[in-house]
Amino acid sequence: MESLVCVAVWAVTLAVAMASILWAYRWSHPKANGQLPPGSLGFPLLGETLQFFAPNPTCDISPFVKKRLDRYGNIFKTSIVGRPVVVSADPELNYYVFQQEGKLFESWYPDTFSEIFGRDNVGSLHGFMYKYLKTLVLRLYGQENLRAVLLADTHRACRASLGAWASRPCGVELKDAISTMIFDLTAKKLISYEPSKSSEDLRKNFVAFIRGLISFPVDIPGTAYHECMQGRKKAMKVLRKMMRERMADPGRQSEDFFDVLIEELRREKPVMTEAIALDLMFVLLFASFETTALALTLGVKLLAENPRVLRALTEEHEAIVSNRKDRDAGLTWAEYKSMTFTSQVTLEIVRLANIVPGIFRKALQDIEFKGYTIPAGWGVMVCPPAVHLNPEIYEDPLAFNPWRWQDKVEITGGTKHFMAFGGGLRFCVGTDLSKLLMATFIHCLVTKYSWRTIKGGNIVRTPGLSFPDGFHVQLLPKN
Repeated sequence: MESLVCVAVWAVTLAVAMASILWAYRWSHPKANGQLPPGSLGFPLLGETLQFFAPNPTCDISPFVKKRLDRYGNIFKTSIVGRPVVVSADPELNYYVFQQEGKLFESWYPDTFSEIFGRDNVGSLHGFMYKYLKTLVLRLYGQENLRAVLLADTHRACRASLGAWASRPCGVELKDAISTMIFDLTAKKLISYEPSKSSEDLRKNFVAFIRGLISFPVDIPGTAYHECMQGRKKAMKVLRKMMRERMADPGRQSEDFFDVLIEELRREKPVMTEAIALDLMFVLLFASFETTALALTLGVKLLAENPRVLRALTEEHEAIVSNRKDRDAGLTWAEYKSMTFTSQVTLEIVRLANIVPGIFRKALQDIEFKGYTIPAGWGVMVCPPAVHLNPEIYEDPLAFNPWRWQDKVEITGGTKHFMAFGGGLRFCVGTDLSKLLMATFIHCLVTKYSWRTIKGGNIVRTPGLSFPDGFHVQLLPKN
């Protein structure tokens, strides 16, 4: 009897081992109707997720991507958070992916992204619904409203914030300060939120959300990902309560973008659901301040390290001020559009910042490209840093050189060699607002202040950009 038990145990063990080996083999050798790009899918389920999230303390391409580019070339396969993905550093493939949106590819992000931003977030919507929401958002972030309303509001916010920071003898942590300034500005436009008049610290919830945004997806108390999910939960609770209160008040006058969405929801046959409206508000509140704050913080650091650029930039803005009848007048649209060198500086900052380490799409059918097959259902990660920091495209790519953009055609969409704001149908609708914020902040900074670094300024990418030690500066008013 004992021998039979031993035989049974060995048989089960052998069967499990064989099944595991077969499963691992099929994982690492997926079927395809053609030649897959070179690369490795790593361990079953885990893939190469740990390597993808490994910290990188430089502005250069992440070691994860660079190592594979050197080994496999500009197109390779990997697996991130349990999904097979083709990573592209090939400008031709990137452009093709963007141009074939809605035909051969559709917007897609790993499941953890949908958990973080909501199942009905605008990045996961397609076709008519995406275009409909984009049209609504452009009412707020389009050129007309930027010129009529947001330029003056932004100038006032930048001038007031810089003045307050300059009064602090111990300096200011710039990333947090800029984030607060932009959040307060955009939250007022989006949901009429004013921190001093609210019992809810909405920004605190978004800060918790951001800390774990690009982290290993383990939802266990104490992890960054858990903190991220809790931050989203609390922020959504505030937005949901706000929506219920406004929906219950049919006589309310429209004051902000949230009211625009509620008017849409009140239609006899509304196009969107309450869930879509709430997820849209959440994404807009996040995207409006965090990405631009990171870019501006890096920009101030780069300007401090490159005095020649700072001198040229200051000359452009002092010339604008000297041509005014009233030197303290607000910034005009004509002045903003005249900032040629500032525009070059902005493009160079976002090229080096690479705020978005990857732009994801999904193949809707088998795709043949340069001899490789991208199977239907596989993810494709367009890798902007690998293009923006390619020495064959940008000479001395790690150098901060705004003059490289001199005499270049104005960029109004994604190109083969520049995709800091995405590309194709999903070119970022907040691009013009981001450029306006950066230019206005720079104008107020260089015309009124000099500054010195107190401490911090080190960057880490995991793979998104962060300043783990902050960036502490002291602002010094000019005479």
